[in-house]
Amino acid sequence: MPHRILETNEVAHYLHLKPADIDRLVKNQEIPVEKHGDRLVFRKVTIDAWASQRILGLHGPRLTEYHQKTSHAASQFLAQNALLPEMIRDDYIDPALAAKTRASALREMVALAEKTGRVYDRQELLQGLEAREELCSTGLPGGFALLHTRQPEAYLFESSFIVLGRTVQPIPFGAPDGQATSLFFLLACPDDRLHLHVLARLCMLAQKTPIIEQLLQAADAQSMYQSLVAAEAAVLEAGPQKAQEQPR
Repeated sequence: MPHRILETNEVAHYLHLKPADIDRLVKNQEIPVEKHGDRLVFRKVTIDAWASQRILGLHGPRLTEYHQKTSHAASQFLAQNALLPEMIRDDYIDPALAAKTRASALREMVALAEKTGRVYDRQELLQGLEAREELCSTGLPGGFALLHTRQPEAYLFESSFIVLGRTVQPIPFGAPDGQATSLFFLLACPDDRLHLHVLARLCMLAQKTPIIEQLLQAADAQSMYQSLVAAEAAVLEAGPQKAQEQPR
């Protein structure tokens, strides 16, 4: 799957966009594309990296609209709208990571992921995270990062999950606001249908609720877990219209 070549209709479906949206992105040179004769084709491995960075850069109504699209698509294969109760547990959270550098943060997050028992290849996961960070930092304004590999890897994980680490001291991680990072989510999604949706969901929580500050202030892993589940429930209850009305 990672080496697959997609055509316009296929990449539109994968990204939860319309073919006209893809045509516009191509025209504006905003999406990586290749020309094979008269055909426009898209390499999935490149699209995965481009799409994840695009989601991390969405704000306000654009993020809400995209999240609505991914939610609709995910409803076709998920039993419920809420993701976090199934993907993270309080023992998947470490509120006191000792990491002091970018490299040590990645290593400690991989170690935390391995403790779930769902990681097949620890070294391959670390290399995948490092490769993704080399493209562009997954650090975001507000002091958090959404770590993930360059593309969804079905052979890396037994099932989808999220782990969360909070460092004792903030770490320079390349966030666009220039601030250091204290919260590190690691997304493990072997199902590529779920990967982009989880990214959009976590971005929604960060922008539409006070979850980042709550996680920074929480006393322990159980409190962090409860705050996450409550924040997701609030976003889902608000719905797309109310979410658009919330300040960024």
